[in-house]
Amino acid sequence: MTVRLRPHHLLCMLTYVGKGYSEAFVDNYDRIIARLSAGEDVLICEGPDDVCGPLLVSADAHCHRESVTVRDRNALREVGLLQGRPLAVGDTMRLDAGLLAAFRDAFAKGATRSACGGCEWADLCSRVAKSGFDNVRLVAGAVRHTAQ
Repeated sequence: MTVRLRPHHLLCMLTYVGKGYSEAFVDNYDRIIARLSAGEDVLICEGPDDVCGPLLVSADAHCHRESVTVRDRNALREVGLLQGRPLAVGDTMRLDAGLLAAFRDAFAKGATRSACGGCEWADLCSRVAKSGFDNVRLVAGAVRHTAQ
């Protein structure tokens, strides 16, 4: 199977420590992180993804807001720059430990943080990065870009 992720969730997964909007959201995210840690592929999608699922029961879910779309555009650009090649919706990725380290290093240095502007979780993510990514749940590695 393949995990569908919107671009800014490529950054969110770096600092995920089991916190979220609701118990259902955290349970879902934990299952996704387990799949990613086991080496499942990622498909970059546009709009709500597998992480968003539990939030979509609400008619006013923030997953559809323009501010989130802006985060996705920024993340797509920054992750592509980090990888040295453009990243686009429809691309697939494979987990790789070396790239996870590179992604986390860039995140900690602020190189991929424009996607975090206005996010209510930005302070938590900054604390996690400052701690050296203690207690993060994604353990397998990072994502390697493969164009389709």
